[in-house]
Amino acid sequence: MKDLNNARPPASRRAAKGRSVRPVTPKAAPLADHQGLGPAAASMAVVDAGQADQRVDNFLLRVCKGVPRSHVYRILRSGEVRVNSKRVDATYRLQEGDKVRIPPVRVAVRTGVKARAVEFPIVHEDEALLIIAKPSGVAVHGGSGVSFGVIESLRAARPLLKFLELAHRLDRETSGLLVLAKKRSALTALHANFREGHMYKRYLALVHGQWTGPKRSVTLPLRKFVSKNGERRVSVDRNEGMEARTDFRVERALGEFTLLSAELHTGRTHQIRVHLSHLGFPIAGDDKYGDFELNRSLAKKGLSRMFLHATELRLRHPVSGEELRLEAPLPPELDAFVHGLEQGGKPALRSDKA
Repeated sequence: MKDLNNARPPASRRAAKGRSVRPVTPKAAPLADHQGLGPAAASMAVVDAGQADQRVDNFLLRVCKGVPRSHVYRILRSGEVRVNSKRVDATYRLQEGDKVRIPPVRVAVRTGVKARAVEFPIVHEDEALLIIAKPSGVAVHGGSGVSFGVIESLRAARPLLKFLELAHRLDRETSGLLVLAKKRSALTALHANFREGHMYKRYLALVHGQWTGPKRSVTLPLRKFVSKNGERRVSVDRNEGMEARTDFRVERALGEFTLLSAELHTGRTHQIRVHLSHLGFPIAGDDKYGDFELNRSLAKKGLSRMFLHATELRLRHPVSGEELRLEAPLPPELDAFVHGLEQGGKPALRSDKA
């Protein structure tokens, strides 16, 4: 989505897309009911107990509904957002009583366009949590050219829920376990679990190459950047990167491929994908950091997606404190591909098994 502060599309294009553009200012209270509409002036929001302990970027994304993510991060970087009259970066965690200055922003308001109500396979649900098996190809939220994602579709499917938020994220092409909170207190507790290392997350990845050694711990700092063509990417950067650790273990050797399990100790963007690519073991089907010639060949053999799956999750329940152990087996298309490699190198297509 374009920066609406700097570029306003012609009226004909706005009408064609069913959008109008109007200036907004988030209301200070109650923030939870903010609809993204108001006068074009800066406002001050006071953080209450229910909003404390979340990152300021997540706070702004919720308060400034409809504002492009890129613009939210732009006003943070420029210092237009102030907390207690001081500049902060996106990782600052808000405290109760903090005063947040929010500059005037513009939001694209969709007229007559609503997210389609969709339910996803439920792995676990109770009064505080909803844990689903996200399919590949579905974004977790709207933005970056995607109108709606998992969170918008689930909110549309469950209109009586007063609160539903993502506790973490998965890449669009990654399948597997995704955690959502149904209470603000649960979300805060889940975020604390993530920060304190009380959450175990294991992924399965098929890589090209013969991995040596049964287990390897990889610590390589990662830095996010925007490429010349405007694409958001991540690279290993030992000078400016943020700490990132992944433990890899061999699950199966499959000829010129290796099926690995990956345990995350940090949750950096694209962490598993970039660590493996940097080591010379690109994930099969990865269209951003992988081997593009190989991906074309694999697509002809039945693998038309990235082979990365969030398969296991262990976490402390945010209300009861009991440990939850959850698993999501490989989706049929990935399981069939592995089975084909085990049978002599020719992956089995779904149609082959019919």
